[in-house]
Amino acid sequence: MRVGIQFFPDIGPEVKSARDYWQEALRLVALVDRYGYHHVRTVEHYFLPYGGYSPNPIVFLAAAAQVTRHARLVTGAVLPAFNNPLKIAGELAMLDALSDGRLDAGFARAFLPHEFEHFGVKLDESRARFDEGVAQVRLLLEQENVTSEGRFHSFRDVTSLPRPTQKPRPPFYVAALGTRESFERAGANGYGIMAIPMAGGAMKELIGVYRDARAAAGHEGPGTVMLAFHMLCHENQREAEELARGPIERYLRSLVEAASDWTSGARSADYPGYDKVIASLARETFETQVEKCAAWVGTPDRILDAVASYQTLIGPFEIASLQVNFNDLPLAAAEKSMRLFGESVMPRLSP
Repeated sequence: MRVGIQFFPDIGPEVKSARDYWQEALRLVALVDRYGYHHVRTVEHYFLPYGGYSPNPIVFLAAAAQVTRHARLVTGAVLPAFNNPLKIAGELAMLDALSDGRLDAGFARAFLPHEFEHFGVKLDESRARFDEGVAQVRLLLEQENVTSEGRFHSFRDVTSLPRPTQKPRPPFYVAALGTRESFERAGANGYGIMAIPMAGGAMKELIGVYRDARAAAGHEGPGTVMLAFHMLCHENQREAEELARGPIERYLRSLVEAASDWTSGARSADYPGYDKVIASLARETFETQVEKCAAWVGTPDRILDAVASYQTLIGPFEIASLQVNFNDLPLAAAEKSMRLFGESVMPRLSP
């Protein structure tokens, strides 16, 4: 299992400025190559403290590319629903060039109704916009003189520049929360999957759906599953829990608040059961997240136990993507956690 770090800004100006957040993030990125972390990743969200400091992951990853030399740079993920595929393809290829071919391109449908409302995009167009957008970006990266007549975007005889450094293109990932169809489609298309294991043991079935769909479509190998976890490593278990509890519970509350439209009347055939998903997340606590091994908190030995327990529950997976500075966790605690994890946990993980 390879391990990288991700940044999901979950604060607003009343807690910390964007300048301070991203400067601190770059200080943490400076530790990545030293300890052998696999990747640096960030999101695309808008308007609210839940992710709103990162409207374009490519901007931050371009900066991270200059602080690292080996780590992969992962968009986790860009949102075709709100972007023209011509723009996405050009920006991704530019990041691939800046990082000397270290880009992994992750895509997501978006799931927050307020974002769709502000962009003037219909929730019921989410799946169609995603499928069309990813397919068009793939064409633009893999081919020259491309023509595509789509429902939302069309272009004729266009060659996107710059051309990608990786050939035929960077690896693609699809972000999925818990919809079976999303895992199945990602596998059938031969893409990697990005997921969040908040649902506990249900992830085993979803990963099985993904791997089966890959095999049925004739793709070689089991694919790549990247799962996201909160992580705080500390030499003292009690202190680790005291440091992490508040920030994790505030993160959970901000997620539920950002997605509250689903529990107050928003509905879409593209998001079946999301009212129940968000209602379930509203019942999550620090303790339930640790119990489900969705949060790795504690001493190196306790974290290794959590990793082993989770792999026993759902089976092996390829990549862990760790949130290391979640919510208002102090920079000093995040730095210490990354160093201790890098020194005492990573060497003991199975490759």
